[in-house]
Amino acid sequence: MRTEPSGSTPSLEKLSQAAISRRPRQGRSLASFERMLIATRALMLERGSEEFTLQDVSERGSVSIGSIYLRFESKDRLLYAVISRELETVIEEEAAMVRSVARKCSNLKDFLAIYIGEYTAFMGKHAGMLRVIMQRAAIDPLVSAPGKETAYTALAQTTEVMMSYRDEIRSKNARLKAEMTLHLIYAAVARQLGLGASPEAEDPDVWATLRPELAEMAYAYLKHSG
Repeated sequence: MRTEPSGSTPSLEKLSQAAISRRPRQGRSLASFERMLIATRALMLERGSEEFTLQDVSERGSVSIGSIYLRFESKDRLLYAVISRELETVIEEEAAMVRSVARKCSNLKDFLAIYIGEYTAFMGKHAGMLRVIMQRAAIDPLVSAPGKETAYTALAQTTEVMMSYRDEIRSKNARLKAEMTLHLIYAAVARQLGLGASPEAEDPDVWATLRPELAEMAYAYLKHSG
């Protein structure tokens, strides 16, 4: 993992730069700009990315329509600004979470058990916006590319941390096993949180049993010499 993650990828930087027509410089302009982004994010969580207008943003954020158009050429540009900020936050916060878990653990088994719990909580915190972003990515290539790069960046960062337990992973290709373990954990957590599926996929009773067993399964896989 990089010591100081940048919080961005090439496609994410491109999306962020393209979103804003005119960047604020002074205090009042910055405050108004922040209200636009906060209001848009709240509306995205409540209604998705399609079911609100710039007038809704204006009313929710107490900013004029003219002020919005001064910063953004269209609603799409405003959405891109919110999405790029959210993805940057995800990269930075996930990297910090994984480093925090690693500092608590002296062995791979403990790391997996604690990481899965912390990762579940982390993903739960961001699940609402990630769900909206995934829905937008399915129809918008400008969102799809940075979304995928964000996932790959997070995978690479966490894999690097797991490689600090390299001596416990019984494989000639320890990195591949670490990556496959993280894919498995993501798939289980994403299904539980309804990411990429319907919210009805969530089953708290099953997850309460599966989560600790998932750590055991991942550890057994990593310790297997095959």
